Amino acid sequence: MTVHLPDEEAATVSAALAKACGRHFGGAATIDSLRRESGGASRQTWSFDASVGGARHALILRRDHPSGAKGERERSAALDRGTEFRVIRAAHRAGARAPEVLFELAGDDGLGDGFVMRRVGGTAIARKLLRDAPYATARTKIAGQLGEILARIHATDPATLPPLARREAADQIEGLRHLLDTLAYAQPVFELALTWLDRRKPAPVSKPVLVHGDYRTGNYLADETGVTAILDWEGAHIGDPVEDLGWVCIKSWRFGSIDKPAGGFGTRQEMWSAYERGGGAKVDPRRAHWWEVFGTVRWGIICHTQAWKHLSGAQRSMELASIGRRAVETEVDLLQLLRTAA
Repeated sequence: MTVHLPDEEAATVSAALAKACGRHFGGAATIDSLRRESGGASRQTWSFDASVGGARHALILRRDHPSGAKGERERSAALDRGTEFRVIRAAHRAGARAPEVLFELAGDDGLGDGFVMRRVGGTAIARKLLRDAPYATARTKIAGQLGEILARIHATDPATLPPLARREAADQIEGLRHLLDTLAYAQPVFELALTWLDRRKPAPVSKPVLVHGDYRTGNYLADETGVTAILDWEGAHIGDPVEDLGWVCIKSWRFGSIDKPAGGFGTRQEMWSAYERGGGAKVDPRRAHWWEVFGTVRWGIICHTQAWKHLSGAQRSMELASIGRRAVETEVDLLQLLRTAA
């Protein structure tokens, strides 16, 4: 979906992109087909074409929101744009289906922190991928592709990565407890689930890997052939590879196809088998279940904290308020998951 842009804003961004692209490609650049994609409260995604010396380049600009959302980012675990650029570049070079990043913005470009990458075809809209006729063949492939691609991501050489935080299971639990404590009301289901997670947390892995951190349906592009690119790398860190395998399977990311845990497209085993064939370590089902419970707790607490920003008056937003209703869904999911574990 495209955001309607005031003429002044579009002209300002277009001029800045022409300068940045001209510097990178080595010639005068003309910008057209500029549009801002919807979504992203603190980051913006712009699609545009740049013509330089007779060559036309289909590109994407990813930058921080100019309204000053940087402070919000610094209070979170999200990467800055420069670090995200280097993570995507390393994953792309490792053979993962990451976009090809081209260059970072310069300080005098006037666009803030951000970078430009090549545009990849496909849609990220889950309801289209899960229901529309053109994606019927892709629906039979995506679960396996998600496993295979994830194996490539996890095989990225740590030496090629920028400095990233290492997060073990214990660190993750502590972070969620802190978020829960910021709320002004009790959350017994989430407290129960965090206690369950703490008592059963897996031992740290002997070989931590690059973890995408938000690997799920909605954060990748796909076309009629299947997955074309993995997006939204701002949650990347070093940790347990099974974290990504658990997150993609939580019920919220199945978008109604609840009988197909692997992102709404297939079984866990189908995805795990493709992951192992692609070079990933053999998946321990109990460890995967732990991370699926963790992911469900994480998403539910995120829903509450987003809604609390609105309810507390810190950031008035109907979008944030509406996210809060999803928290009760995760409570039901958690109780079912804990019953299954028992």
